[in-house]
Amino acid sequence: MVQTILTRLATSLLVILGASVLVYCIMYLLPGDPVLLMLDPSSATPEMIQNLRVQLGLDQPFYIQFANYFGDMLRGDFGKSMINSDPVLPKILEHFPATLALTALSSIIAITIGITLGVLSAIYRNGVIDFIARLVGLFGISMPTFWTGILLILLFSVQLGWFPAMGSDGFSSLVLPAATLGLVGAGFIVRMVRNSMLEVVNEPFIVALRAKGLSQRTIMYGHALRNALIPAVTVIGMLIGDLLAGTVVVETVFSRQGIGRIIADALMAKDLPVVQGVVFFTAIIYVVLNLLVDISYAYIDPRVRRAVRT
Repeated sequence: MVQTILTRLATSLLVILGASVLVYCIMYLLPGDPVLLMLDPSSATPEMIQNLRVQLGLDQPFYIQFANYFGDMLRGDFGKSMINSDPVLPKILEHFPATLALTALSSIIAITIGITLGVLSAIYRNGVIDFIARLVGLFGISMPTFWTGILLILLFSVQLGWFPAMGSDGFSSLVLPAATLGLVGAGFIVRMVRNSMLEVVNEPFIVALRAKGLSQRTIMYGHALRNALIPAVTVIGMLIGDLLAGTVVVETVFSRQGIGRIIADALMAKDLPVVQGVVFFTAIIYVVLNLLVDISYAYIDPRVRRAVRT
């Protein structure tokens, strides 16, 4: 098991490195000059522009810029914003709790709705509950997050006045953006759990359990669900990482101050250190989540433990 975890860690480091290189290359090739965004074009002289470019290291070749920047990140120095010279890492850590709270509540909503409807849909196949579950799954997968967020704002903020439409003040302002992301995630989980349960209920061991006289509840929740959780856990682990990435759109729609808004503003200003810092930070979280998912397989399914030992 330890060897498996170390192998996953080595692979994860390559993923983080690849993500950093890719984003750095994209930002480097985008049109526009960050130096001109920092200075007033009407009053900046060519000497001022060149001096600032040298000060920021933008006069050096691409590979030297990337090597210096990535080396600093490995030492925990994410650099400073090109726009206001604020340190990047403290800025990320300041806004990350808001994004973490949004992701956590969204995940709870998605997992609760997804697993519950997925199991009930498999148990009452072709019934009313199955129809509702498939409708939720289709809605969650098909609807863009920004459109779902706007619909929730119109209904629960404008029409009913139950929740604030924008802001980051308290739990009430968290409900609508979390529901927006949660409904999207629930759509994927419902379909995965339903399909997995339908495959498991036809396995020979389920037939044997029915022959022993076990109740339907015990068979479904005590045996079938546990065996159907492996693909569902994979989707949930990837979903949490996707929810972190999806906060860019949702935090913009609901005007929340999180790392999603930070990276959106940084992309508009071509603030490379901020964009790269946020990507590097979220890539680490995403990789850790997937590593935890891999480890959880051994605890959910005994067959995985036996395969690892052999």
